[in-house]
Amino acid sequence: MQSLTEVQPVDGRHPYDYYYRPGMPLRPPPPRAVASELWFEPRKSMLSPWLEVRLEPLQTPRTRLMADHLWQGDEPMDEVVAAFRRLGTAGGRRMLNQALAHGIDSVEDPPAELVNLFARIDNPPDWYDPDLWEYGRRLWINVSTAGKMAMGVQDFMGTFVGAEVASAVGETGRFVKDPYRRNLESAVWFGSVTAPGALERSSPILHDTVRVRLMHAQVRAMLRRRWGDEHFARHGNPISNATTMGAAVTFGLTPMCFDHVHGRRCSTRQLDAVMHYWAYIAYCFGVAEELIPRSAAEGMEMVDYMVATAGVAPERTANMAGAATRGFNPASLLGRVQIAATAPALGVFAYYSGQPLVRTLLADTPLRSVPLQPWSAATGVVTTAAVRLRALDDQLPGARRRMIRRAERVDPFWDRNIRVARFLAARVGIRGTPFDHHDVSAEGTPRCPV
Repeated sequence: MQSLTEVQPVDGRHPYDYYYRPGMPLRPPPPRAVASELWFEPRKSMLSPWLEVRLEPLQTPRTRLMADHLWQGDEPMDEVVAAFRRLGTAGGRRMLNQALAHGIDSVEDPPAELVNLFARIDNPPDWYDPDLWEYGRRLWINVSTAGKMAMGVQDFMGTFVGAEVASAVGETGRFVKDPYRRNLESAVWFGSVTAPGALERSSPILHDTVRVRLMHAQVRAMLRRRWGDEHFARHGNPISNATTMGAAVTFGLTPMCFDHVHGRRCSTRQLDAVMHYWAYIAYCFGVAEELIPRSAAEGMEMVDYMVATAGVAPERTANMAGAATRGFNPASLLGRVQIAATAPALGVFAYYSGQPLVRTLLADTPLRSVPLQPWSAATGVVTTAAVRLRALDDQLPGARRRMIRRAERVDPFWDRNIRVARFLAARVGIRGTPFDHHDVSAEGTPRCPV
């Protein structure tokens, strides 16, 4: 592994600003990617049955590769964004949509970058097993509601507190300036990808996944230019390939691990199937093949490293949390009552993510001193009982039939989220999810981001 002290500029670019190739020496992690005690509690509570969880995560070949890929984005889609910037994003998007709907051969004179992208989209890797993917999908849907809440809360904390994601989301301003569209897009994609056959080549859900992938690459290009080499040298690439993979392994394994540690045991075979489900989602989302885990054990190593080094982004967290809580006024009696009334919800967040993270999130808001107990402890009692009831249900006759019925369509949990998100978005005139909001971002056109 190279040392940061050996770094020398190459042709005016940061020497780690390249895409990995097999056999290359691994780059060290960016300086910001250091383990933090802030994230120790959720790691230990979730992964201890399988890993020795320490403050400093164990270095393995998988985590070293993860650290290396914090420096790079999604190579095929980054090249497409550069080509669209050269040709014009409007025309480029028309070609992308044409290729998604009718194949790359139907596009007249497509750029080589788009052809290369579709060579990957049109040809699943040899390790992909559709039957195993479907089994993993059903298992993931069959996780308890509490397990899905754990994933949702920990994802929320990663978005609002973690250094890389909070910095990117805070810079684009979407959660502050356009929260209903951002929430709708997230809910629709998450819910849709739980549908049977979601990532088959002709599926509109795969097409939307490619559009989300394009949107991430557009934001990455915009942030890379805006932040420059100084930020890159400390933080690595915004919305990096490693972070995309880290999101997939945490989304996939957190609900299963939560159920397991609360009394609903799962086997290695089941964990591997769920990992396969999310591994292929990661492939379609542009994660480099060498980084994609082939087993849950590898995925857990990546979860541990990803969460341990998530870091903090105090300024971005303060801006987003401040915007979300600006309606609370501690100077009035009504305001103090409203602040006190948040205690049960904040206690739920504290149980799923740990009290230190909640305190960090709220440090610069009127909610900073809201008591988290007894609500956090009560949440633990209720969720443990709920998960154990699901474990009992697994032992009753017809359990497999019930699992298949729950997974006949999209995950009912996410279907409800989509309905709520659509209702809230419709109230402000937002009805669709074209995933095209960043088309001008990559072109460098000044505008209010997202």
